[in-house]
Amino acid sequence: MEPLRTLYTLAGFLMLPLLPFRLWWRGRREPGYRVAIGERFGRYARPAPSTTRIWVHAVSAGETRAAVPLVDALQAAHPRARLLVTHMTATGRDAGRTLFGDRVEQAWLPYDLPFAVRSFLEHYQPVAGFLVETELWPNLAAHAAESAIPLFLVNARMSSRSARGYARVPALTRPLLKRLAGVAAQSLDDASRLKALGAHAPVVTGNIKFDITITPEARALGNGLRARFGATRPVWVAASTRDGEEVMILDALSRSPLPAETLLVIVPRHPQRFKEVAALLDARGVEFARRSEGGAVPADVGVVLGDSMGEMLAYYAAADVAFVGGSLMPLGGQNLIEALAAGAPVLIGPHTFNFGEAAAGAVAAGAAQRVADADALVHTVSELFTDPSRREAMREAAGAFHAAHRGATQRLVEWIAPQLDDAMRRREGALSRSDRG
Repeated sequence: MEPLRTLYTLAGFLMLPLLPFRLWWRGRREPGYRVAIGERFGRYARPAPSTTRIWVHAVSAGETRAAVPLVDALQAAHPRARLLVTHMTATGRDAGRTLFGDRVEQAWLPYDLPFAVRSFLEHYQPVAGFLVETELWPNLAAHAAESAIPLFLVNARMSSRSARGYARVPALTRPLLKRLAGVAAQSLDDASRLKALGAHAPVVTGNIKFDITITPEARALGNGLRARFGATRPVWVAASTRDGEEVMILDALSRSPLPAETLLVIVPRHPQRFKEVAALLDARGVEFARRSEGGAVPADVGVVLGDSMGEMLAYYAAADVAFVGGSLMPLGGQNLIEALAAGAPVLIGPHTFNFGEAAAGAVAAGAAQRVADADALVHTVSELFTDPSRREAMREAAGAFHAAHRGATQRLVEWIAPQLDDAMRRREGALSRSDRG
């Protein structure tokens, strides 16, 4: 074991006694963290069925939604294989249950401790693993390589900010990246940064988030929401807002109120903040309705709290204008591609480094507009509501921009096919010999 990975592992063992308490603490607000705790440490209640299994890791809700086209493509290409989808966050696991149902296995990815990841790999014995976006775990990569399980980093992104952090520990980062069977990056910039950090010959396949499809069910749900909100009311959604952004937006609205008939739908990024945002609205004396209550929104209520999970596409489909949160503060921004896919005119703040290329491209294409702060956001929303032709132009640009960037999943699947097919043949041969024995 490399000296720095040894120190990293020792630090993990020192933290080990605290981890169950951390899960219990987080479980106060998100009960999902108290589910199947043993899996976090590589402990399983029953043996996993012996089968050909492909593993996809999607850490949280955003990555899980992004992984849908990949999971669909893998299942279509390998119908006899079993798909395992792992997560680290409760929202990710909940999203996976909603999106995939019983057609995949779900589990927690264990903490990056040698005994836990070794147990995980021995329990499920995947033929290959796919880590979505930026999931880099030194011990997981090392033990997968030792077990001859090819591990791919796919839809990989690496901001300049993150790259600087990884570059500070090259003795940990470079061996990790070199152990990967392959890296498929979202953009040339991502590939260049990953190569500089030690990844071998990363390829650019594009961003699979562009391959998201707005299903008829999502459209129908969006139409239903719009009917509840008020078919003729101007509706804008502040989506995936992070802690502090709701205050900024409400303060800006108090300084520059929009017309009384305008409806703001606030959808916090994390479900554990639903109560917090409700308390904020109560404290300010803002009349609001909850999405979870159902029913029509009264005409004299100007705010809806989107306290539901798995409905983001429907919120976008129901809106005249969409602001994508996490971008008013230096947090990197949330996924604007879903809003573009729904054809919503998109507004983003100054901080979008998590989706740098997509954000810059959308702005250049006229599908999105960047605002400097919350006051500029409210001002731009007001302008868009008084200019239907400008909104329509942004809608058309959003549709065209989204369509032009589709196809990343197909490129990714074609790139991994030779190695995955070879791994599948080896596993099926081993299972066949075991059955004969």
